[in-house]
Order: sequence, then C-alpha cells, then structure tokens
Amino acid sequence: MQPPPKQRLHRLIDELPDEQVQAAERYLHSLCRDLHPVVRAMRSAPIDDEPLTDEDRAAIREGRREIAAGHGIPNERIRRRDAAY
Repeated sequence: MQPPPKQRLHRLIDELPDEQVQAAERYLHSLCRDLHPVVRAMRSAPIDDEPLTDEDRAAIREGRREIAAGHGIPNERIRRRDAAY
C-alpha cells in the first residue's frame, strides 16, 4: 500500500538536490496562489480588448518616464514580496 500523497510529496522534497529546492518552492507557492479565489478570478477573466484612450496612452508614457528616472519598483523586490505569500 502506498503512503498518502502528501507523505509521498514530503519524501520527494527530501530527495531534491539542493540546487532544485528554490525552484520547487517557487512552484509550490504558485500552486497555492492559484487556489486563492481572487487569483482564479483574475486568471479566468476575459482579455480586455478595448482600445487605448488618449488618457491611457498618457498614463503609460508617464509610467515609462518614472521607470526611466528610477522611480519604479525593481522586479526582484516584487518577487521577494510575492515569495513571502
């Protein structure tokens, strides 16, 4: 008789080489986030196909200017924040 699925998963994690642990952790975090109802709703929402307005284009230009000036949030900082969930 096989052990329960979570026990098998724990065994697999214990067998992972050290260089694969971080990738496995990120994957497990992504699976957990997928369970959140807001994340599921956003992923299943239809694609926004409305054309951009002049106001939208101006906001995009402003955002790009802010990023070019160094006022954006670096991707690594966002990843660290997301990994904390």
